[in-house]
Amino acid sequence: MQTSSIQFDKVKYYIIFSFFLLFLSSSIRHILFNSHGFDLGIFDNGIYLISQEKNPYISFRQLHILGDHAAWILYLIAPLYLIFPTIYWLFIVQAFALSIAILPIWHLGKLMELKDAKAKTVCLIYILYPLIFNVNLFDFHPEVIAIPLFFTAILAVRLNKIIWFVISIILILGCKAVLALNITMMGIWLIFFYRQKTYGIIALFSGIFWFIIATQLIIPTFSGEEVAAVSRYSFLGDSVKEIALNLILKPHIILSYLFTETNLEYLFLLFIPVTPVLSRQELTTLIPAIPTLFLNLLTDYQPQKDLIHQYSLPIIPFLILTVIASLSNHQTWFNSNLKIRIWSLIAFLALAKYLYFFPNALYLKNLHTWRSSNEAISIINKNGSVLTAPQYAPHLTHREVVGLAIDNINYDKIDEYDYILLNLDNPTGYSSKEEMQKLIDFLKSKNNFNLVFEKDKIFLFTQKNHL
Repeated sequence: MQTSSIQFDKVKYYIIFSFFLLFLSSSIRHILFNSHGFDLGIFDNGIYLISQEKNPYISFRQLHILGDHAAWILYLIAPLYLIFPTIYWLFIVQAFALSIAILPIWHLGKLMELKDAKAKTVCLIYILYPLIFNVNLFDFHPEVIAIPLFFTAILAVRLNKIIWFVISIILILGCKAVLALNITMMGIWLIFFYRQKTYGIIALFSGIFWFIIATQLIIPTFSGEEVAAVSRYSFLGDSVKEIALNLILKPHIILSYLFTETNLEYLFLLFIPVTPVLSRQELTTLIPAIPTLFLNLLTDYQPQKDLIHQYSLPIIPFLILTVIASLSNHQTWFNSNLKIRIWSLIAFLALAKYLYFFPNALYLKNLHTWRSSNEAISIINKNGSVLTAPQYAPHLTHREVVGLAIDNINYDKIDEYDYILLNLDNPTGYSSKEEMQKLIDFLKSKNNFNLVFEKDKIFLFTQKNHL
């Protein structure tokens, strides 16, 4: 018992190390102007406006924050901005959520009779799973908060703590509307495979209820349109209801989209970090992850088929649970802790995007304009409306009106902004240098705008009446 307590103390150091690594990584990326309006700026702007008791209408998305994914969990983050309004709260929340998941993973491992060393190994498998590091770098997404909650929900079932379970389910549903599908499937899994009827019914009906409310009422009310991701499945219909119906009526179309080389590559990337510790007898544990996996395979939207973006996150808790069950009940391909840890480290080194921080790599591409960018931003009044480049947006979202200077700019609305900050050196993938040069020339020709800063191809224009 004493040995187990000592081993758990070491696991706490895993949590601390993971938190600081993730927090520092995302913060440095942001400081180096590699974060973007999509999606970090969206959530920071919305949460800031909530904290100021203002309407959280995201001007550059042209919708209310609830019209995005019905993520009401953002309202629970807003009080942090009352302590001090800074975007770094989002990096703290994200790093904490991804790291604290280690705690229920450890306890689940022990409840499933893993030895201390093996339970620690599972924690390391989770820490080193490439998506955990990569998604932390990709701005901020509220569904990261659901990751530890999925683990605590399963832990609550194992411990017969129904209140914990209900609270976990409610909070998960508040992170993103589509997670209701995972909760629904988790209910089916708990009923038919885990023999937990009460817990299963709670999950099943709460998932169905929230999915209907979120997609048919909340999102359309606050956005004025269908769920944004519907367009990625346009070959099945133009609404959630039409897509759901065609999933049943047109199976031949579905099959043609599922069986592709791209999907095979995606499945390889998803499972290769844990393949040596998976047992086919425990693959039913992945049932709650089926909605996410199915949606990712069905679309041709590439970000849903990699280990960089957030779209595969809901798969991770059930993938780790499958690992725990496999190591607990079966002889896996790798059973030695050393072999498992080496394999996890190799997978991390091969697939994690830590190389982005290396000299001449992606995250250092803006280093030569870093000082100039900061100088230009310091000139901008905190109350002024801003049209700016995507990489500057998250540094300027603590205001009511922010616009993104990307391709297809509406020149008729230029006069609505007090400041226009542009980066001709690196317009990002959302715009071209030609479009930015055209906008700069247009602003120089306008009598009501002054060029107040120009250095290293960074341009700041201000309306004369705002000087």
